[in-house]
Amino acid sequence: MSDLLSAAAPAIQWYPGHIAKAEKALSAHLAKVDLVIEVRDARIPRSTGHPRLQRWIEGKQHILVLNRLDMVPTAARAAWDAWFRADGIKPCWCDAKVGTGVKQLQQAAIRSGAALNARRAGRGMKPRPVRALMLGFPNVGKSALINRLVRQKVVDSARRAGVTRSLRWVRLGQDLDLLDAPGVLPPRLDDQQAALRLALCDDIGQAAYDSEAVAQAFVQLLAILEAIPAAGVAAGLLEKRYGLAVAALPNGAPDAQNWLAAVAEKHTSGDTLRMATKLLDDYRRAFLGPMALELP
Repeated sequence: MSDLLSAAAPAIQWYPGHIAKAEKALSAHLAKVDLVIEVRDARIPRSTGHPRLQRWIEGKQHILVLNRLDMVPTAARAAWDAWFRADGIKPCWCDAKVGTGVKQLQQAAIRSGAALNARRAGRGMKPRPVRALMLGFPNVGKSALINRLVRQKVVDSARRAGVTRSLRWVRLGQDLDLLDAPGVLPPRLDDQQAALRLALCDDIGQAAYDSEAVAQAFVQLLAILEAIPAAGVAAGLLEKRYGLAVAALPNGAPDAQNWLAAVAEKHTSGDTLRMATKLLDDYRRAFLGPMALELP
């Protein structure tokens, strides 16, 4: 069934100029940074991992943050937590909207600073705040996390990709200096299944994809995830939400195109683009309930 999804997945590419410019500026700042706080989307932890990360964090301390924990079921969280810990990484789970896990993130960053200053003291140097880079894909919640850490709105934050367009330092008390960076993406999205998940989670710009094609691929993905209990997709979810069941094609794949057209007649006066946008927005606002689009 995953082969059927691959065949239907729309082509997605997005690498706006401000990201390319920011990556060049980022390279100049990396030498000044002690700690990299990497933020990923808890719904798609694998797809929001940057292939250049190991090069960026080489020789530096690293904290992995999985944001939007409220949008994934408990079983998926437990599976990912065990998977990362088996790899020697203790993830910090956060919900930047309400502040869950932010205190634990701050404490982890300060502990990194304490280790840094212990080494500085051993060399006869004075203590200083730890310099941390907040790094991640667009729209994974970096700016919202910074605002929570500082307890005021010091950087712009919105539920769309591309809001932060330049690097800036933010001081957090006497212990931590944070560098807020624009979202970073690979120059080319070679894994189109990962690109689809980025589009579904609104972690890339809407100019990168056709909303109707992505919505149809989402319907097919839900059928796959429905068979995986840890994903949290309830049986008959779309029928319960929109009043129409998804029929099957002769090859067994969900008939996403005809379902979208039918629910558009029912809910958006036949406007399939508006219905596709509604479906995607319902998922992004968690109106379809917590679900994991990826599992380890």
